Amino acid sequence: MKSYQVRRAGTSSLTLRVSMELTLTRSVSEVCARPEQQNFRCLGRKKPYATSAIAIYPIDLAVEATGMRYWVECGNFFRETRRHFNDTGALLPSSRFLGRALVSELRKRVAQGTSATPCRILEVGPGTGSVTREILLRLRPGDQLDVVELNSRFVALLKRRFAKEWLFHFHRQQVKVIHSAVEDLPGEAVYDFIVSGLPINNFPVAHVRRIFQVYERLLKPGGTLTYFEYVFIRQLKIPFVNRRERRRLYRVGRVVGDYIRDYQVRRQKVLINVPPAIVRHLHLKPGEEGNGRKEERRKVLAGAS
Repeated sequence: MKSYQVRRAGTSSLTLRVSMELTLTRSVSEVCARPEQQNFRCLGRKKPYATSAIAIYPIDLAVEATGMRYWVECGNFFRETRRHFNDTGALLPSSRFLGRALVSELRKRVAQGTSATPCRILEVGPGTGSVTREILLRLRPGDQLDVVELNSRFVALLKRRFAKEWLFHFHRQQVKVIHSAVEDLPGEAVYDFIVSGLPINNFPVAHVRRIFQVYERLLKPGGTLTYFEYVFIRQLKIPFVNRRERRRLYRVGRVVGDYIRDYQVRRQKVLINVPPAIVRHLHLKPGEEGNGRKEERRKVLAGAS
């Protein structure tokens, strides 16, 4: 892959990424088809190019590569971790591999032939927006994404990304950034997909139980809750904490384990992340296909009675 930078007359620069054969992505092709966005100029050139195609120029990969952007996100995330570790729960933002696993249920819409149906998506705890970017790449026309974040600095960072970065700016009409706790969101059966980045193992037991109850309230029947937790995080913590903290971790594990046993439909291991993680997909409300093990257990109990 090569990186290119373009600039439309009178606007800030846009960084695009195309293949060696110069094959543009769908989103870039849509931009090229819009007449009002077909006037571009090379960086450092005063006279703009007025053409029917987008003008693209190579730039220094060391400056504009995706990896560089990730390290910028790491710096922002680490500063907030030092201030609010219990709310962030990690030292680094999610890798793109973890992000792709978290949005894998969105990709399945195409295979199931339901991609034409608009859906509502809720992302909880987006942080610096690493997973938000993966969701935006899979948004369809008519989809609506609500991003809820409690940390005010992360909220400000996300709003800057939607104002300045091309992919975020392109989908800005489909996204609403909400500065709030997820427990304060109104409504019932609102979302088709919920993608959670909350560090549930850092929270008190009552808070964890409350969060899952809120997810169940907000999710539509047949909808999917996707969340992740770090591999063996509770087991690794237990030998190094006091008795009270061990009791809390054990009880959190009981609450989470009950939901996993009753509602989980799929899981994915993501080893290329710091630390490695497990992504879990849950159906909290039965759809047409039922609700996994919970539905089977209800049928068994009904037959026994």
